Formats: sequence, structure tokens, C-alpha cells
Amino acid sequence: MGLGRAVGLEDGVMRTCNNSRTSVPEPPLTVELVPSSSWFTNVRSHLPAEEWDLVRRAVYRRARYRCEVCGGHGEHHPVECHEVWDYDDEHRVQRLNRLVALCPACHRVKHLGLASVNGRYDEALRHLADVNGWTLEEARQHAESAFAQWSERSQHEWTVSLGALGSEAYRRWIARRRPSGSSSLP
Repeated sequence: MGLGRAVGLEDGVMRTCNNSRTSVPEPPLTVELVPSSSWFTNVRSHLPAEEWDLVRRAVYRRARYRCEVCGGHGEHHPVECHEVWDYDDEHRVQRLNRLVALCPACHRVKHLGLASVNGRYDEALRHLADVNGWTLEEARQHAESAFAQWSERSQHEWTVSLGALGSEAYRRWIARRRPSGSSSLP
């Protein structure tokens, strides 16, 4: 029994000519805009600088200093630490999913609004298209959809949950990595 050929995309579900449903795989690189009501509320703002450095450097090492999306690296610094958030739109909870290492170009795409403010929107859009094998028009459509979602989410206040970073296992991990004589965890 074949799957049938694809005939349409609706709400992230591909419909085939035999009307079966299959989910469309997420593209490798997406725009992830944090609601404006959550700006400046991030992992780095919740951790002491020394602890943030330990965490982000562990992310870089885990990725072997390569971008986890495109495999590339930056000219001045190889990778940057990016927070991946899950959103519960019904309960307005923004939950940390994971931290990933991204090259500066992929990180710029994730924060396309900031790229626009910094005059690098077109550059970021081209990178989005290149990494995903899209046309510029497909990249623009993806960006428009992300900005529409951002606009809706920005109408509300969000509860931010740092997930595993609040766990006892995380605290033990940090404690093992602190130089002796360092301050204790908050």
C-alpha cells in the first residue's frame, strides 16, 4: 500500500491524494521569536555569570564547537548558545526545552527581529533559505508566519520555566564544576 502523492499542506499536516495524513517534518532552521513580554528573561539573566559560562561552554563542547543546525562555525567565535523554548499557549507558560550551539548566522535567523533592527534581515533571510533549501519567497513566508505568531504571543504575559536548570541534578552538576572557594548557588 503506497502513501499516495502529496497534494496539500494544511496546519502542518500533509494530505496525500488518498487523503491519508502525515506530519510535515520541521525544517532544519526555523525562526523562533520570543514574545516581547518575555524579552530579557532568559537563562543568562537567571544565572550568575560564572554559572552561565559553565553552562554555555558545556553546550559548545557537546557540539564540538560546530553549529547543531548547519555544521558551520563563525569567523570571530565558532558558536553561540541558543535557548530553545516550548510554548503552552493555553496556560501561557514558556518552558526551556534545551540549549543548543548555533553558528552566528543560524543564531541570527532564530532572532530575526533583532537581525532586522541591526540591519541584517536580508542576510539572515538568505541564510534561512540556503540552509533549508528554500527559495527566498518560501523563507519570507516562514518569517511572516513566525512574526504573526510572535505578535499574538506578545499580547500576553508568560510564566517562564527553566525546566531542568532548576533541578537538583543540575545543581550537583554545577557544584562539581565550580572551582573550590567559589560562591554557592543562589
